[in-house]
Amino acid sequence: MRNQLAGTGALLRLALRRDRVMMPVWTLVTTLMVVSMPGSLGSVYATAAERARAAASMNANSSMRALYGPVFDDSLGALAAWRGGVYAAVLAAAMSLIIVVRHTREEEETGRQELLSAAMVGRRAPLTAALLAALVANSCIALLVAVGLAGQGAPGAVALGLAVAATGMLFACTAAVAAQLTGSARAAKGITAAVLGAAFVLKAAGDAGTEGGRSALTWASPLGWVENVRAFAAERWWVLLLFAAAVTVQAGAAVALADRRDLGMSFLPSRPGPAEGRLGTAGALAWRLQRGSVWGWSAGFLIAGVVFGGMADGAADLVGDNDRTREIIERMGGQSGTGGQGAQGALTDAFLATMAGMFGMVAALYAVSAVLRLGGEESGGRAEPLLANAVGRLRWAGGHLAVAFGGSALILLLAGLGLGLGHGREPGAAIGATLAQLPAVWLIGALAALLYGAVPQYAAAAWAVAGGALALGWVGPALNLPQAVLNLSPFAHLPRLPGAQALDPAPLPALTALAVALTAAGLGALRRRDMIA
Repeated sequence: MRNQLAGTGALLRLALRRDRVMMPVWTLVTTLMVVSMPGSLGSVYATAAERARAAASMNANSSMRALYGPVFDDSLGALAAWRGGVYAAVLAAAMSLIIVVRHTREEEETGRQELLSAAMVGRRAPLTAALLAALVANSCIALLVAVGLAGQGAPGAVALGLAVAATGMLFACTAAVAAQLTGSARAAKGITAAVLGAAFVLKAAGDAGTEGGRSALTWASPLGWVENVRAFAAERWWVLLLFAAAVTVQAGAAVALADRRDLGMSFLPSRPGPAEGRLGTAGALAWRLQRGSVWGWSAGFLIAGVVFGGMADGAADLVGDNDRTREIIERMGGQSGTGGQGAQGALTDAFLATMAGMFGMVAALYAVSAVLRLGGEESGGRAEPLLANAVGRLRWAGGHLAVAFGGSALILLLAGLGLGLGHGREPGAAIGATLAQLPAVWLIGALAALLYGAVPQYAAAAWAVAGGALALGWVGPALNLPQAVLNLSPFAHLPRLPGAQALDPAPLPALTALAVALTAAGLGALRRRDMIA
């Protein structure tokens, strides 16, 4: 056993060094989402009576239960756990799956693990080091959440911090199993992300149908366990044992699978190539490589659009006469109206505009992922044989960029279609609202292309840009950040549709032109630089 773990410490230090930027940033963003909630919610619901009425309204509204879960107490701590606990757990899970896959399957895929294994590195060391790296990151989240919310009640703060961190470790182990089953890092991330999405859907369906988090569907989801820990509301410490059991089982399965396969191999066979069709162009090859991702994102956006569209009227009903909530919605989604039936319709439009903006910010993550597929092809040695033939760099890169930008348009179109169908209104307005996000999405994708073309070693910084835009757009208005800070995101300059009273189309062509210029600069830099050996 000791020989099998030889070199674990060195690999752990290497993993922490490689992720020395990503881990702290992701940890701080996740923590900020939770610890900022008491202050922002306190400004919305200033008195205990207001909080009690709000909690009763939220629990009676199936749309809000599906989105955030039930409220178990009307204290600021309990409301913070209700509003941010599950979403912080989702962020922790996403961070953990990236860490584990990056330091296991991705290392094998690029050939670096073979070089490391030639030294005194035990068979189980890479997997163990990756899980320990995830444990370090999640432990920091647990500690920061517990300290940040201690003023609301130490037991509840500790319970929430542990629940968020435990979710991260559970999906770290899920990613570890997926990394053994599949032959590529992209497939391992896709499988784990699909499990995470299914967990959210199960929780939302269970909470929408049953009050109090009692549904069997809620208990079938690890995200449902987070809310059923009931932080700041007579904590259920025993629910954490479910996380411990799931982590133990999955970690044991990952180790067992790793012991039974050769380095670089997988249990699920890789397809040797397309059984039909032609790959006569670089663009066709790019589509073949990325079409699974495009269809997956498209299906997810369509389903999410239907779900959020169905919540629009219920969310508007919940706002009622709360001026502070109206102000937040106005900053996030446009004009919310002032009273009467017209105000109700304006609130619904503002909610739909908020959802359209959220889809745009998430679509930016897809755009970055699709653009940076170029770096994976280059570092994995698959681009060099292709470019050695009669395929120029610009044609090769252009194929992937076409998929990235065209795929962004497709998933946003389907998100708008889902919003319209879910809300039961003519989908044209919702589709226009989501497609209006495209210039900002393309701008972030173009920045990723520029970084890859000019400084490929820093191309991963595009993730920080996309994540920063998401944080500013989703959390910034609730924290009442100055408009000058919010304007750092390109999404802040887009018209807020549907329902914008004064549509200013000027930012749309301006952002699009800037995206074209950055893309051209990135392709020019790629043409001049040396390819990675």
